[in-house]
Amino acid sequence: MLILGSLPGKRSIDAQQYYAHPQNAFWKIMGEITGASGRYDQRCQSLVEQGIALWDVLGSSVRPGSMDADIRRGTEKANDFNGFFQMHSDIVQVCFNGQKAAQLFHKLVLPQLTKTAPQIRVLPSTSPAYAAMSYAEKLERWREAVISIWI
Repeated sequence: MLILGSLPGKRSIDAQQYYAHPQNAFWKIMGEITGASGRYDQRCQSLVEQGIALWDVLGSSVRPGSMDADIRRGTEKANDFNGFFQMHSDIVQVCFNGQKAAQLFHKLVLPQLTKTAPQIRVLPSTSPAYAAMSYAEKLERWREAVISIWI
């Protein structure tokens, strides 16, 4: 499974860690589902051991602040997914951490892919800015996605 965000926020960039904002529910959710805990490197290693990779749709963009809505249109540069999927042919599912990541992938990546994309699933954003869904609902949706790769 490959979990894709849109672009790291300021806290994540400063910390050089995915989902570093203390109110982002990503690591709490992953802890409950996979048992990933401890230091950042330990949590990442736990995900890798369970077949879960983290990355972002965008390799770069102009974005003042950390909100996806602030990504400046026309400045988005996608990561090299052709190369990634060639090197990691065992990826069977791509999950997006929120709608913006999915939109960017569909706009910038899918038209350029040289092979068929793995199964795609849009999950609710774990960002504290997405308050339309409760933590329990987010947890259940993420649990369904992660468990599906273990079956």
